[in-house]
Amino acid sequence: MRRPLTLFLPVLLASLFLTLPGCAARPLATAPWPGVLQTLLPATVLLLGERHDAPQHQQLQREAVAWLADQDRLAALVLEMAEQGHGTQGLPRDADEAAVQAALAWNEGAWPWPQYGPVAMAAVRAGVPVLGGNLPRRELRTALTDTTLDALLSPAALERQRQAVRDGHCGLLPEARVPGMARVQVARDLRLAQTAVAAQRPGRVVLVVAGAAHTKRSLGIPVHLPEDLRTKVVIAHTGIAEEAMKSEADLLWQTPDLPPDDACAPLRQRWQAAPAR
Repeated sequence: MRRPLTLFLPVLLASLFLTLPGCAARPLATAPWPGVLQTLLPATVLLLGERHDAPQHQQLQREAVAWLADQDRLAALVLEMAEQGHGTQGLPRDADEAAVQAALAWNEGAWPWPQYGPVAMAAVRAGVPVLGGNLPRRELRTALTDTTLDALLSPAALERQRQAVRDGHCGLLPEARVPGMARVQVARDLRLAQTAVAAQRPGRVVLVVAGAAHTKRSLGIPVHLPEDLRTKVVIAHTGIAEEAMKSEADLLWQTPDLPPDDACAPLRQRWQAAPAR
């Protein structure tokens, strides 16, 4: 889920932590990005979770795309930032950015192209397809009332998803709307997973770029991937990761925290100014 307010300031790469099953995160001081991804391979699907307003995270993604492509290991790049059904298949490597944006039906208002364009163009220049994986907007209303989506998560995970919706809306969302909004998140994760599975190629990696919440093992995209699929999760985060985050990924990559930002303030103002319903 996107933050209500984004702040695009450059940040510098800080430290790296590797999470191993059943173990606490430990530093890997000698493994620079993106070569550290070698420790996660082989993998069929590699998920990179980000904080949307941290420019360093998009830089990590671009470098990961280039590193995998240089080794001829990249099958496809799947983006949360474009809708399922849109992709760059058929475009030449030298396609200009306008053509790539058109092929992806890019929504500049939601996802600034200067932020994500370099990630997408790195794949295009390498001859690798870029695929939209998000739920199409025309299907949002259907997802809101599709109660079958509730059953795709365990009861505990579903409640965590609903709490994430409450938190993401700064506690301002009427409770009656929470279940529907949580279903939309589940539907988005499901579509991203389906897009990644369809993009598989033997011996290569499908790289999925999405917000960190979408990549969590307990309730995100991994829940909807086949159990026998070799899946690895990397979550980039700012500041110190919460303890609960350590079980959600195979690799946590830490970047410095961003300046303090009350992202809920403008949302509160809009909510108070909105007419009562």
